Amino acid sequence: MLIVDAIATLLGGALLLRFWMQAIRVRPPSSVAQFTFQLSDWLVRPLRRVVPGVGGYDWASLIGAFLIVLLATSVLFVAGWTVHAVLMQALQRFLQWILYGFMALLVVEAIFSWVNPHAPLAPFVRALNEPLLSPLRRVVPLVGNLDLSLLVALILLQIAQLVLGMLFSGL
Repeated sequence: MLIVDAIATLLGGALLLRFWMQAIRVRPPSSVAQFTFQLSDWLVRPLRRVVPGVGGYDWASLIGAFLIVLLATSVLFVAGWTVHAVLMQALQRFLQWILYGFMALLVVEAIFSWVNPHAPLAPFVRALNEPLLSPLRRVVPLVGNLDLSLLVALILLQIAQLVLGMLFSGL
């Protein structure tokens, strides 16, 4: 189960990253683009025939990520789970992947800002985080020239994780 989970998380993460990059119109560095597209093209290209991009969003990538988590979660059928329970578990894990992905991007940006703010990937990661951080920067003031919006975003994402856990524990 651990190997299936690790592979599913890697594939799902690549698909979610692909969706997010296209949703916010961020051009990735060639190394990131090559990794992401090579890892996910086998699923996205066939899905695009069925699910076209609408409104500027790459729905095939997002649906592909959900299909990956659903496939990985379907192992629970063996344990006797019902279809409804497996679907709810897959939805919860999918939403957790999204929240953990945002958290990871924020942590990477914090590390870049401390270690090497001029690293080649730093502007890319900053651009990926900008839609999350810009609304917070309007509300959270600088404290001694220190931008705490990143910390606030991490706390809000953790609260979202807790709420998600509570929502799905009652189902």
